[in-house]
Amino acid sequence: MATPTVRLISECFIKPKFTSEETKEPCYLAPWDLAMLSANYIQKGLLYRKPHGANADDPNFMATFLDRLKDSLALTLDHFYPLSGRLATKKEDSTSPPSYVIFVDCNNNSSPGAKFIHAAADMTVSDILSPIYVPPVVYSFFDHDKVINHDGHTLSLLSIQVTELVDGIFVGCSINHIMVDGTSFWNFFNSWSEVFMAQLQGKNNISLSRPPVLNRWFPDGYGPIINLPFTHHDQFISRFEAPLLKERIFHFSSESIAKLKARANAECNSNKISSFQALSALLWRSITRARSLPDEQETSCRLAINDRTRLDPPLPENYFGNSVQTVRGVTTAGELLEHDLGWAAWLLHQAVVGHTDNDVRGWLDSWFETHFIYQLGQFFDPNSIMMGSSPRFNKYGVEFGLGKGLALRSGYAHKLDGTVSCYPGREGGGSVDLEVCLPPNSMSALESNLEFMEAVSFSP
Repeated sequence: MATPTVRLISECFIKPKFTSEETKEPCYLAPWDLAMLSANYIQKGLLYRKPHGANADDPNFMATFLDRLKDSLALTLDHFYPLSGRLATKKEDSTSPPSYVIFVDCNNNSSPGAKFIHAAADMTVSDILSPIYVPPVVYSFFDHDKVINHDGHTLSLLSIQVTELVDGIFVGCSINHIMVDGTSFWNFFNSWSEVFMAQLQGKNNISLSRPPVLNRWFPDGYGPIINLPFTHHDQFISRFEAPLLKERIFHFSSESIAKLKARANAECNSNKISSFQALSALLWRSITRARSLPDEQETSCRLAINDRTRLDPPLPENYFGNSVQTVRGVTTAGELLEHDLGWAAWLLHQAVVGHTDNDVRGWLDSWFETHFIYQLGQFFDPNSIMMGSSPRFNKYGVEFGLGKGLALRSGYAHKLDGTVSCYPGREGGGSVDLEVCLPPNSMSALESNLEFMEAVSFSP
């Protein structure tokens, strides 16, 4: 069967509806942001059922829907105006030392704005959700495929693609990872939906329930202008091609996760292991077993962690930008599989609780000494796993008047051997969906793992 193709129907650029002198000022970037220069955009989206009768009863449904999306996006960009800008580099070779500064040019006159795409595919909702593995065509539901964040010098920092299916609609959002981490990404997506719904209800003077804090935070004595020790971008960017992978969504009910948590705590005689730590430990052990690693092979489980609450004093919850790192549990494959689930979960628990203000500031001090830029090919270890995103984000709150989304999906970005993206389950209540990427042989072995598959639940 031929792979379905996605047809481009139209594209345009959206600018903030209102501008002020403040919105023309450069947005300088913090260490957490600049470290992402060679990573991919964040690409997440939701699949919706097309309203009943949208095709026959209201032939203008899509045109009206798209106009409302564009108008509400322009209003939302008033609050998130840096997303309508472009990256810019200012170099001074004649100074000592030479100056190399990357920032966001927010000037409305120098950027066409955020990109908005209308596309279509002759596919149904079932074509997306029925296969065991996520069909590769889903990657085509997102713009900026395989680009890296530094490309934001010439490409939009935000791109929305609305793909019309036979009986559904997919809204894919791609945002430059220099601009946002997961917390900021979902705050923007939810804010846009909030503005859309307020306009649909005829409200004026719309205010956001979680307005972003746009001013970047810098440690005392640093910023806002950071001079990078480079003379050309070839010195710090690289492009990484992912290996052949299978991608599957595994669902875990709240009951299944509660059992995992209780088991992990009982096995390590504790009550401190969280649900997510227990679930991550199960994935770590199961994928390590599926890979048949030598006993002496070092393996780790990385967890993305929000630094906002780790700093003292903490950053605002709505701080807009990156404030994220990873922590990890480390052991050998032999040790990990010789011990039980609780032992592995305790390693992860210690890594999480040990990440304090001192650790965050130590990372920042180290960054100012090295100015290192994450390289995907080096950051991801094929003997380890990376638990990214978070089931705590309000992902199904993004509705755009279409009702609750049917499913969450993501683009090509950051798909490597052992990456796991964590989503809330659609039914809520503490359920979780895990998007797991593995080579075909490892995926088959994981699916044959009785301990793992017994914890997997039927997706309602």
